[in-house]
Amino acid sequence: MNYRHAFHAGNHADVLKHITLSRIIALLSRKEAPFVCIDSHAGVGLYDLKGDEASRTGEWLEGIARLWDAADLPEATADYFGVLHALNPDDELRYYPGSPELARQLTRMQDRVLLNEKHPQDGQLLKDNMKGDRRVAVHLGEGWHVPRALLPVAEKRALLLIDPPFEKADELQRCVTALDEAIGRMRQTVVAIWYPIKDERQLKRFYQDLGKSSAPKLLRVELFVHAADDANRLAGSGLVIANPPWGLEDELKQLLPWLADKLAQSQGSFRLDWLIAE
Repeated sequence: MNYRHAFHAGNHADVLKHITLSRIIALLSRKEAPFVCIDSHAGVGLYDLKGDEASRTGEWLEGIARLWDAADLPEATADYFGVLHALNPDDELRYYPGSPELARQLTRMQDRVLLNEKHPQDGQLLKDNMKGDRRVAVHLGEGWHVPRALLPVAEKRALLLIDPPFEKADELQRCVTALDEAIGRMRQTVVAIWYPIKDERQLKRFYQDLGKSSAPKLLRVELFVHAADDANRLAGSGLVIANPPWGLEDELKQLLPWLADKLAQSQGSFRLDWLIAE
């Protein structure tokens, strides 16, 4: 319960996660039928980059700050930066959207957003930040219970983001269990799991377990800002995406080289492949 995302808001891992999330929402929105965005470990939803926590680490300076004034923004980043500029109308970067705020702003009137946060203080802040939007419901409970508690949904389509704090040794395994539960309850769910890359050797079993999961197809997306084998610091981060919408892989092929170039701290690179091919 000690993890607070405000210390890390807007860093390189957030940029990868949130640009990818914005593209998934955009691609799902191409069909008129409604869908539901579900976030199992939602945080507070909105962050002040000039606040105490973010200022203490300054991680956002090596993340979103590097892209804020970029002249060569890819077209696929337009939705993501649209939300950022709506939050910072004077063009001075201060407020950063968490995944709940991105989902709230990028979904349509016919869609719903279901958010869960276990931390009691953060949960109340999340409720405060989301109030006034009747499409959004905030739950205060254990994030690992979300697939069983909220799936299936009445809508035929759902996007589930699983983004735990990774404070405990078993959380990678719990991600795989949550994936299997989500797919078991609603097979067509788009499940996106975020994870840190600190030592690739520690991730080998995670990849193996994911490959044996019940996901019909599973795309791996990873962005490195340091050498992949640098075990002394956060080398990068990744997302595995079950049932990715059509077109996402091609968009990421264009986005990842640009992100790796812009966000590299010592050695930038990326990986995009299938752990389970269709």
